[in-house]
Amino acid sequence: MESGDSAGKVRVDKWLWAARFFKTRSLAADAVEGGKVHVNGARVKPAKAVQAGDELRVRLGPYEHVVVVRGVSERRGPAAVAQTLYEETAESREARERLSAQLKMAPAAFVYEDRGRPTKKDRRDLSRFIDEKRRG
Repeated sequence: MESGDSAGKVRVDKWLWAARFFKTRSLAADAVEGGKVHVNGARVKPAKAVQAGDELRVRLGPYEHVVVVRGVSERRGPAAVAQTLYEETAESREARERLSAQLKMAPAAFVYEDRGRPTKKDRRDLSRFIDEKRRG
């Protein structure tokens, strides 16, 4: 079997793991199968070989990273080495920063104040609120 390093190609799931986008190779494979990774604009399988110059779109949570493969590796090394395997596009970086700022500015969906169990008044208010919702 030929090594991915000698041929200049490596499986996309191995590359994502080596580039430290995912903690484990199985998480990387699940993301690829789930459609969260596209290579050169196409949805791929985990065994798809990537090489230098390929463009990858990787969705991690609410963020989408658009990176260009600069090197291939089948081994996971230090973070400093992993960062040399890819180069993120300027547009991708700006879009992530904008989204991050929007998420920080958005009000929290639910603010929990740690006051212990609800009081009798809190339960009455909640019952009144639920009754109003049901009626109107």
